[in-house]
Amino acid sequence: MTATPSDPTVVTLIPGDGIGPECVGAARRIIEAAGVRIIWEECEAGAEVFKKGLPSGVPPETIESISRTRVALKGPLETPVGFGEKSANVTLRKLFETYANVRPVREMPGVRTPYSGRGIDLVIVRENVEDLYAGIEYMQTPGVAQALKLISEKGSEKIARFAFEYARSEERTKVACATKANIMKLSEGTLKRVFERVAPEYPELESWHVIVDNCAHQLVKRPEQFDVIVTTNMNGDILSDLSSALIGGLGFAPSANVGNEVAIFEAVHGSAPKYAGKDVINPTAVILSSVLMLRYLGFFEQAAAIEHAVFVTLESGVLTGDVLGYDRGTPTTDYTNAIIGNLGKRTQTWTIRDVRPLQLPKIDPRPDYVRPASRSVVGLDVFVESPLSASELGSSLMELTHDTKLSLKMISSRGTKVFPPTGAMTETGDHFRCRFIIKEKPGDLSDEDVHELLVRISSAHSWMHIEKLQEFDGELGFTRDQGED
Repeated sequence: MTATPSDPTVVTLIPGDGIGPECVGAARRIIEAAGVRIIWEECEAGAEVFKKGLPSGVPPETIESISRTRVALKGPLETPVGFGEKSANVTLRKLFETYANVRPVREMPGVRTPYSGRGIDLVIVRENVEDLYAGIEYMQTPGVAQALKLISEKGSEKIARFAFEYARSEERTKVACATKANIMKLSEGTLKRVFERVAPEYPELESWHVIVDNCAHQLVKRPEQFDVIVTTNMNGDILSDLSSALIGGLGFAPSANVGNEVAIFEAVHGSAPKYAGKDVINPTAVILSSVLMLRYLGFFEQAAAIEHAVFVTLESGVLTGDVLGYDRGTPTTDYTNAIIGNLGKRTQTWTIRDVRPLQLPKIDPRPDYVRPASRSVVGLDVFVESPLSASELGSSLMELTHDTKLSLKMISSRGTKVFPPTGAMTETGDHFRCRFIIKEKPGDLSDEDVHELLVRISSAHSWMHIEKLQEFDGELGFTRDQGED
C-alpha cells in the first residue's frame, strides 16, 4: 500500500482499555504533528464490549470499519476474567487473516539494560493465526485436556516468505527459523521444511534453522547474532516477550499484525489498568507501532521523522517512569510534547533504517493447497476412556475386534507405548490411544470398516475421539509413540 502526504487516509482507531487511550492519544498527536493527514474512525473493542454481553469483545461496527479502512491502530485490550470468551486481540487478528506478527526489538538510547552497547537490532516474525493459538481445546476425559496444534503448509509458506521479504525491505542480511521440529516433526517440522524450501529463492540472505529452546538461550547469550527470526505462533509469543526484556521492557515493544488485505498495529504490552489516567505511562511502544503503520501506508519520510524524534528525545534524557521510576519519570504528556518538539531533528549516534515497500507474498488461494498424487488410510487411532489397566484394556479390545479388518497394534498413554508391555515403568491415567492397523496390505480402510470397529469397541468401552492414519505419496502422515516399532 502506498500513499502521498496530500492523500487523506482513513484509519480505524481503537483506543483500547486501561492505559490504551493515553498511549493511542500520544501517537495520534505525534502523527498529526508530523503532517500526516489521517481521518480517524474511532471504534470500540475489549473490556467494555465484553461487559455489554458480546462474547468476542469485538462489535460488528468495528469489524465493518476495519473491513472498509483495511488498517487499524489500536491500544491494548483487556480480556476480562469471568466473562467473555476469546481474547479480543486474537479475534481481530484471526478475523482479518493478519497472518504475520512483526515485533522489532532494538536497543534504545538512554535506556540502560545489561545489554546496552551490544547493538541489538532484530525482528521476530511470528506466525499469527495458526498453531495452539487456534484455541481448539477439549476435555477428553474429566482429567485430561487436549489442544489441537494446527500448522499448515500454506500458513508456513506465507510466514516464511513474509520473513524473507521483510528482511529485504529493511536491507537486513540474515533470517533464522526457530522451531521445535526435533520433537514435533510433523507440525513444527512443516515450518522448517517449507522455510528450507523457500530459502534458495533469496540467495542474498543468509538463512539457517535453530531449535527454539536454543534460540531462547542464544537470545540471552548473544542476541546481536540475530537479524530476523521467523517462528510459529506460540514460540513467537514467548521469544518476542523475552526479547523485549533485553532492550528495556514492553514499553518499547511495538508490533504489526499484517495480512495481504488488512493490517492492525498495536503495542505488545497490556492495558496496565493500575496506571490508567495517571499520566505516567510510557507510550513509546504504541508510537513506534504507529511508525510501522505509516511505513505500511507509504509515509516513509514521516515515519522516519517520528522515529528520529523518539530517539533524539531518549538521547536527551527525557525518560518515562518505567525507566526512571514513577516518582521521577517524565509524565506521558510531557514526553509526547518533547517528541513533537524534536520533529525535524535527526539522531547523530543511532541509525534509522531506510525502509523499502514490503512485497507481500502471493500464495495459491485454493483450500487444497497440497495435492498428493496418492493417498490411503492404513489404520485408525481410537482414543478411549477407561479405568482398566493397559493390559486389561488391550486384551479386551483384541477380543472385541479380532474378526474385523483391523488389528490392535499398540496402546499408548500420554505418547508412550504401554501395551503390549515394554517393561518400562509408565504411569497411566484413564486416557488411552489405541492404534489399529489394517491387516492386509496393500489395502485401504473404508468408512464402513471404521464404523464396524467403533461399534465393536463401544459395546464395552467409551471412546471420545478418532484419527485416521493416512499415507500421502507413500509417506506416513502420523507419528509413532515412544517405544512403538
